[in-house]
Amino acid sequence: MDLKIRNARATDAPFLAWLILTAGRAHVKRGIWEVILNLPENDCLSFLELLTVTGAPHLFHHSCYIIAEVQEGPVSGLGGYNPDTQGYPKLIEALPEVYGKLGRFPIREMAAGEPPRITASIPPSVPGAWVIDSVATIPAYRRRGIVDRLLDNILNIGRRKGYRQAQISIYMGNTPAQRAYEKHGFRLLDEWPDPYFQTEIGSPGMARLICDL
Repeated sequence: MDLKIRNARATDAPFLAWLILTAGRAHVKRGIWEVILNLPENDCLSFLELLTVTGAPHLFHHSCYIIAEVQEGPVSGLGGYNPDTQGYPKLIEALPEVYGKLGRFPIREMAAGEPPRITASIPPSVPGAWVIDSVATIPAYRRRGIVDRLLDNILNIGRRKGYRQAQISIYMGNTPAQRAYEKHGFRLLDEWPDPYFQTEIGSPGMARLICDL
């Protein structure tokens, strides 16, 4: 398999939208973005596509992602970001641009300046950690070691930037993902259960994993 790993570009927005939505579903059927937006899948993808190309960078901006591609196009990807400069506050700042382009109003919590209820179970960033997010692969290319190569690349980027730890969050109960990350040195730090998360997502909550770089 002729595989190339590269930085994502703005033209990758459709693939990145799929990547973010799919990563948000993980091993459950209804993901966090579908809960937050409460929209059909195509509308969620349209929202996320615009989110990846906002003027200001944030954790879901294309500049935070690396992509694995074959001759036919992108097949896998993941993101890595500095939570202090590209974290959730920057994401919130970028949302009006997206809603403006869609001609929609923000959901009730965002309009009031509050985070969506479902995000209460998202673990905070470990101070000083390089954060990895949104890992997904097209089904036909799974179990070929592509995510391993992407993880090696994104962890090396964190090392070159001077980080001493990396962090990734998963849904509680996603044992295959946890085992895959443990192969790269990650270990369970803590869990963030939430009954509301269980009701809406079908997972008890989220777990925070860290590794030394």
